[in-house]
Amino acid sequence: MSIYGFGVSLLRTMPVDAVLARGERGGLRRRLSAKDLVGFGIGIIIGSGIFTLTGIEAKQHAGPGVVLSFVIGGIVAALAALCYAELASAVPTAGSAYTYAYATLGEIFAWIIGWDLLLEFALGASVVSRSWSGYVANLFNLPQQWFGEDSTVNIGAILIIAVLAAVAVAGIQESSWVTNALVVLKVAVCVLVVVAGLFFFNAANLVPFIPPAQPAASSATVYDQPLLNAALGLEQSMYGISGVLTAAAIVFFGYTGFESLANLGEETKRPERDLPVGLLGSLALCSLLYVAVSFVLTAMVDYRDINVGAPIAAAFESVGAPWIAGLVGIGAILGLTSVMMVELVTIGRIGFAMSRDGLLPHTLSRVHPRWGTPYRVTIGGAVLIMLIAGFVPITELADMVSIGALSGFFIVALAVPVLRYRRPELERPFRVPLSPWLPIATALACLYLMANLNVLTWLRFGVWLAIGLAIYLLYGYRNARVTPGKE
Repeated sequence: MSIYGFGVSLLRTMPVDAVLARGERGGLRRRLSAKDLVGFGIGIIIGSGIFTLTGIEAKQHAGPGVVLSFVIGGIVAALAALCYAELASAVPTAGSAYTYAYATLGEIFAWIIGWDLLLEFALGASVVSRSWSGYVANLFNLPQQWFGEDSTVNIGAILIIAVLAAVAVAGIQESSWVTNALVVLKVAVCVLVVVAGLFFFNAANLVPFIPPAQPAASSATVYDQPLLNAALGLEQSMYGISGVLTAAAIVFFGYTGFESLANLGEETKRPERDLPVGLLGSLALCSLLYVAVSFVLTAMVDYRDINVGAPIAAAFESVGAPWIAGLVGIGAILGLTSVMMVELVTIGRIGFAMSRDGLLPHTLSRVHPRWGTPYRVTIGGAVLIMLIAGFVPITELADMVSIGALSGFFIVALAVPVLRYRRPELERPFRVPLSPWLPIATALACLYLMANLNVLTWLRFGVWLAIGLAIYLLYGYRNARVTPGKE
């Protein structure tokens, strides 16, 4: 095959009709309603973002301006959600962004985004499980050598993933029951934080709302600065407008996960209506809570005095309300539990779609005959997460979750106008307004936020992509179902 022919084959697409047909015979069961999807969305979005990132980014980058960081992150997430909603309503299938890319942009883009999504959710679940373990240890005074960040083997992180993986394998309906119950409890705690925090409101702590820019710490290296600053040769700094934008790129981690709903298209009763409601509804509710909690936190405590380990709980302890701090700890545990639950479900669906298409070993796409779930890939993903969470301190890799999600949103945004051009007759129950201009603006906004992540994150992301491309060229390219003779 010539180089030109090989290049063309990398851009081969899977017909939309074939995607939909595979979904109909895929074996997954349609049990979820719009309410279930909103619960799943809130379940995965509200987690470590609201309980930890608010304080960390206020203290390290944005001050009270972290409120604007959450607003910016929420706007970009909302734009991406609109694009997801159109594609999910038109092509309701497992795999979400991966499948959309396969049907529009080509196989190589589908592989890249599928690989990125696996990174996002596997690493996210690993980070969250370690955070969960730490909160449980602090709340119940458990031994740090088994539950803390300094442990040789984090038993708590391993155990919680094992338990939740069993629930995820047992069935999607059972997973939604657990998630919805946790969502009700943790949203109640978040509302309590906002209402109670208003009684300790100190407007003086909000001045200046955006602290003046100042040089970065002397220990900072070129790898610690945003890629955009490094490319333009700008001096490293913290706070100011640059700090707000850097914080926006990092707190975007808190919005990641809503796209997991698009993976449930084959298990939704009325995907053309329920998926847009689930995507936009969960994101809107979580955005309001994020902005409200970050505003109350920075009004309660001077941003320079925020405790980055447990910012909200420590804030209430500092104003003489330890009982609220205890409830916050419980809310954090509940929130992190539901995040892990949805991430495990999502990994199973992404791996299921890639395996079904031949890009991963086909045996991973087996559906359990009784429970109707992709149990093999779910269990395999859980084992990988347990290994990472149990043995590797990965708190520094939280930015990797953001860059994986943003790269996915970038491709989804481009897929909307491409699919409209290639398949204008396809039924679209939900349509992105002002297409193609709004999807293009969404893609550019995602790129801009990615450029505000540090150089080290980009280097790690490059290594991950290189590993993924090697796997694709050695296995996926030859075994893909769209390869002649493979169907």
